[in-house]
Amino acid sequence: MSWKNSAERWGPISQLLHWAIVLLLVAIATIGLVMGDMPNTPRKIEVYALHKSLGLTLLALTVLRLGWRLYAGAPPPVPGTARWQRHAARLSHAALYLMLLAMPLTGWLFNSAAGYRLQWFGLFNLPALAGRDEALRATALALHNNGFWLLLALVLAHTAAAFHHHVFLQDATLSRMLPRRRTRGGGAA
Repeated sequence: MSWKNSAERWGPISQLLHWAIVLLLVAIATIGLVMGDMPNTPRKIEVYALHKSLGLTLLALTVLRLGWRLYAGAPPPVPGTARWQRHAARLSHAALYLMLLAMPLTGWLFNSAAGYRLQWFGLFNLPALAGRDEALRATALALHNNGFWLLLALVLAHTAAAFHHHVFLQDATLSRMLPRRRTRGGGAA
């Protein structure tokens, strides 16, 4: 079995990174949407710290995923994919990667400009990206909050396109990002 991507499908490392990022995004978004309404208690500080640590993990996995994609390549679109769809897929993937990097970085910038210490799961501190600055804090927060909605729209479009290919076009676009099922004889289905 090859760990790299092939011309037919995404390899297991790409799949693992893809689905780990999906799970992280769901967790981070859920926490982000509820943490602002929490009462000011020590529990709220813990939830914010978890949101930040998961965001830093997302940043690291996204950088790793981009590096792996550069190394392992990417399968070409499935045969028969319209030219405009190939172009839209390239643009949307680039926008997704950009936002997967921008969201943690704007959060980190907000945290720095607000003068808060940034830790990764309480294990170590990360350096501030900027000094305390109220105008920068407000800008970074606006970018982070509005970026969330843009990222959500991109994720929904990406998901809808994958399901469109799977349900209506009945091609392998979605299934090649899923692990292969093992058959009774031990081979991959």
